[in-house]
Parts: sequence; C-alpha cells; structure tokens
Amino acid sequence: MAKKKSRTKRMKKVQPSVLTMLFEIPVGNSTIDLSQAASILNRRFYRQGITWAVSGFRAYKPGATEAGAVGLTISKLPNTWTMSNGWEKSFRLWNKQQMEAIEEAGAESAVARFRDFKIHMDVTHVTDGFSNNLLPQDDRVVQQPTPTLVGEWQHSEIVIPNYTADASGTEIVPREFALHAVGAGYNTLSRGIVQGYADSRAYPQSPDPVSPVISSANNWMRDMFDVGSDNSEITGNATDRNDDLPYTQVEYPGGSTQLPGLQMVDAAYFSAGTNSNKLYLKGDTFPCGLVRVFSDQLITLIVDLVPGHHKGYLCQPMQDM
Repeated sequence: MAKKKSRTKRMKKVQPSVLTMLFEIPVGNSTIDLSQAASILNRRFYRQGITWAVSGFRAYKPGATEAGAVGLTISKLPNTWTMSNGWEKSFRLWNKQQMEAIEEAGAESAVARFRDFKIHMDVTHVTDGFSNNLLPQDDRVVQQPTPTLVGEWQHSEIVIPNYTADASGTEIVPREFALHAVGAGYNTLSRGIVQGYADSRAYPQSPDPVSPVISSANNWMRDMFDVGSDNSEITGNATDRNDDLPYTQVEYPGGSTQLPGLQMVDAAYFSAGTNSNKLYLKGDTFPCGLVRVFSDQLITLIVDLVPGHHKGYLCQPMQDM
C-alpha cells in the first residue's frame, strides 16, 4: 500500500537575528538607522527601504534624576501616504537616472554590489551625516565602552545635470544632492522628498470648484420641500458650506510649511522615586528604520524589535507602507 504524502505544511523558518539592540544616547538629537544597526549586529545586509516594527523602548540612567524635565522623546518619519508615495517616486527617479546612465555607458557589470537607496530623516540628519548615526553596543556599554566597527553605509545622491553654479547664471555645472524625507524642499546639501513630491503633482481640484446653478424655476424637486416662500438659505448651506478640501490644497504634511517636522512616537521624563532611573516608551512602525532620539542627559537605550520573516524581523517594503 502506497504511503500517503503528508499534507502538513512546514512553517517558514524565522532566521536567527538580534532582537534587542542597545545604544548609548548622548545629550541632544541623535539618529538611529535600524537597517544599519541590524546589518552590523547580524553580519547581514538589510536595505534601508523597509518599515521596521519596534515593540518598545527601555531607557536607563545611572543615579537619580530631577523630576519635571523631559528625559527622552522618540520620533519617526510620518506614517502617511505622502511619505510613502514621496519615497517611492524619489526612489524610482533615483534608480531611473542611474540605470539609464549605466546602460548608456555599458557598465552594468560595474554596479555596486550593495547599491541601495538611503535617505536622511530631515535637514538635522543631513547636517549630522550618516557618520554620526548611533551604533549598537554590547553589554559593556556602561562599564567598559568599546567602539563599534562599521562597514560602508553611504547616503544616496541625485544629480542635477544643469545646475546654476553662481548667482549670475553664467556657469552651469552638474551638482549632486543628498535627500531628506521631511522639511524644506531645498537645502544647500539636500532636497526634500515630501516637498518634492508635492511640487511634482497637479492639484486635486481648483481652489473654488464650480457648482451647478440651482434655479427656483422649473425645479419640482426643490418645490417638494419648499415649506416657505424662500429656501435660498437652505440651498445655500447645502452648496456653499464645506465645498472645498478639508486640508490645505498646496501644502503637504511633511513638506516645507505644513507640519515640517517628524512624527512623535512617545515622550517621558525620569521622575523621583523607586524607578527614577528607568523609562518605558511604546513602540511603533518606523519607515526606513529611521529613529530620532532626543535626550536631555546621557542614557542607555534598549530597542526591542519584533521577530518575523524578513531576515529575522517583522518588516515590510516601503512600497507597501
């Protein structure tokens, strides 16, 4: 008798990965790139263009701390369609520009092996540079700090082929720019993704859309509900109020003017008492794995990640955001 094949489906194996990351946080603003940190800790390449799930943050500080002052804030790139679409359009233009040049030069075999689309969070991140991204530490971070060795992690650049190099407009040269997600569309060193996306799109409607004229003559449907000699106020309310967009038509969230900053995740302060040196902050999903941390004191931060099937982590491509 033939042996029946087992219909039991084997679950996809979750690759081993480091789910707890430890960072030493200095005073002021700092940036964590989870893809960079995971690449270092796991000796495995993680692209930046994914959204990372973080279950939570734990912050520790040796000794007591004065109550009242904000101890820590966590921020991220906005979870909005403007951020998602802006990222994807920027990525496609960056890729198209490079691939057309590579194809024209016949240099397909020379494309960088770990070529990746990497952006900054904002202008602050551009100024700080990727070289100042916080790096993961081991458990000796407090007692005996040791430097973390890094590989190559460079930001992406777009090229403006015909860029006016001086105020007179007489010198036209190619110019390279980094990219930042939120904030002003134009910066000395970079260009804004959300604002660039907003500037590239047509308006969804004209500022004052045209409405059909409601006439009092030969309008039997109007007459059905005419309880008085004149209901112009009723029709006026129905046609004139809320006939425009419930948001500004020109400015996009995350662009130059409308909410140009990062999206808040959580904030807390160290208070006096039994747990004066410990804070718990909630997790979230982080587009591009970029985390902004602000601290008013030197602390140790533990980032708890979620296991999943993207090389050991729960992530999804930015295109699916």
